[in-house]
Amino acid sequence: MQIEKQLTAGIVAAVKALYGADVPEKMVQLSATKKEFEGHLTLVVFPFLKMSRKAPEATAQEIGQHLVENMPEVAARFNVIKGFLNMVIADECWISLLAEIQNDGHFGLKPVTEESQLVMIEYSSPNTNKPLHLGHVRNNLLGWALAKVMEANGYKVVKTNIVNDRGIHICKSMLAWLKWGNGETPESTGKKGDHLIGDYYVAFDKHYRAELKELTDKFMAEGMDEEAAKERAEQESTLMQEARAMLVKWEQNDTEVRALWKRMNDWVYAGFDETYRALGVGFDKIYYESQTYLEGKSKVVEGLEKGIFYRREDGSVWADLTKEGLDEKLLLRSDGTSVYMTQDIGTAKLRYEDYPIDRMIYVVGNEQNYHFQVLSILLDKLGFKWGKDLVHFSYGMVELPNGKMKSREGTVVDADDLIEKMITDAREMSQDKVNKLEGISEEEETDIARIVGLGALKYFILKVDARKNMLFNPEESIDFNGNTGPFIQYTYARIRSILRKALLNTPAEDKQESAQLMLPTSGLSGSLSPKEIVLIQRLAAFGDSVQQAGSDYNVSVIANYCYDLAKEFNGFYHDFQILKEPDEQKRAVRLALCEAVAKVIKTGMGLLGIEVPERM
Repeated sequence: MQIEKQLTAGIVAAVKALYGADVPEKMVQLSATKKEFEGHLTLVVFPFLKMSRKAPEATAQEIGQHLVENMPEVAARFNVIKGFLNMVIADECWISLLAEIQNDGHFGLKPVTEESQLVMIEYSSPNTNKPLHLGHVRNNLLGWALAKVMEANGYKVVKTNIVNDRGIHICKSMLAWLKWGNGETPESTGKKGDHLIGDYYVAFDKHYRAELKELTDKFMAEGMDEEAAKERAEQESTLMQEARAMLVKWEQNDTEVRALWKRMNDWVYAGFDETYRALGVGFDKIYYESQTYLEGKSKVVEGLEKGIFYRREDGSVWADLTKEGLDEKLLLRSDGTSVYMTQDIGTAKLRYEDYPIDRMIYVVGNEQNYHFQVLSILLDKLGFKWGKDLVHFSYGMVELPNGKMKSREGTVVDADDLIEKMITDAREMSQDKVNKLEGISEEEETDIARIVGLGALKYFILKVDARKNMLFNPEESIDFNGNTGPFIQYTYARIRSILRKALLNTPAEDKQESAQLMLPTSGLSGSLSPKEIVLIQRLAAFGDSVQQAGSDYNVSVIANYCYDLAKEFNGFYHDFQILKEPDEQKRAVRLALCEAVAKVIKTGMGLLGIEVPERM
């Protein structure tokens, strides 16, 4: 904050003038004054006692007096509580800071330059055998928001996705479609492609379970115990044998299998893209495991030749990580097929060739913590400069009031259904408010419902520290009161309404026609109330919140900052007149406050991928 910088410089000068000592700025410890004392910023004077050779109270008194006498434009008055100097900052200083916030088009954000480091962020990582669900929603929203926050901290960012488009799970859906699909397509059924394929994944599991039960009962009737009967049933399942045979054909580039695989995957990708657009997320580069697993195998072979890995008697390839306090990790099976770790190594190789990566961030659930601990070590051993310092942005699972989700049973919370429900609920809950808006079109009403519904969903998920498991409650998220997206959005819309009314009463020559409804900012002056100063202080802290969110990889810092700012503004709005304030200077300052709050809310919510409506 600029005021802290000015005050720090003044304190350094005061110590020099009073005690003849040169002190570094880092010795000046300033913090917000406690609410029970008068003041805005408090200085801890204990570090200066050796120089002053006086008691803490006397030292604080001398420094405070020097500040008031030599920089009255910043330090209006002071009080001393033991070894703490509480400074009251002059109103003019706060007003100057407000004008600075208003006029800074990129307030709180660091610019991206040619010298900026490049951060690659991987998120989404779907399988092509099922549609996106609530867990994917949290992943995508976290990945997108983290990318925006890192950009706001001055990093170049590349957003990537790795699609799991190969493996036995894909073959299950393909086989089920061949057996029971009767040639169905997204066009013939009217279903999104990812939903259609997901139905067949569930169908395979249904038929597979029925077959296992039939075989198990048969073997138990022949005298086997239940456990042995189940194991024999799994071995003799014709459905699973067919699925495995299809996977072998895929690995062998069988023309028919590959053609079916491509056709069905294309259906899924079209469905994914529709969901991504609805969520407002996207990617700069998409990688596919069908293309990366061979790269991973070649990299593992290279590591084997260099003695980094070793081969066992059965032909499998392993990494011995016991010296790192871990175990031995399989990289290639005895039949030469790859595992997930191998595929991740291959994807890393391609990414490193495509981009000059300085930092790699993986947005993946916390059940994969060990996987990424191992991956980091392996990439470092293989010579990737960012491997040792890769970041696993680990997040908790999303739980529901009625339990966990199961993809095979078709009981997941589908992302598309969730988005549609949130928008519908928003429209119903805001119907009375929307109807009060004059001249609103049906198209605008629909868009407001979309913005509010998605804002409720995104904010409810992003306000929670990503490392924690969370319970998603749609009804609670759409509330217009409390720590919710709609509450913040409504605060923004309220401010925009105030500013529109103010502009109607502003002389034409003073208006600046722009989308931001900018009001004149020059010549602000006058006295401020404590609540107005607190609001300016809250605004000034935005940049610190952005920096903390980036350094901690914690986007919930931004979400909760926006809530605190909106709550602070609503307290101010309740206690003070704005448009009806008779004092012209006070009205101008309060309108400037309104405009600055609206700007920061829009910027902060934008970092979370959340839109804010002009009317609500």
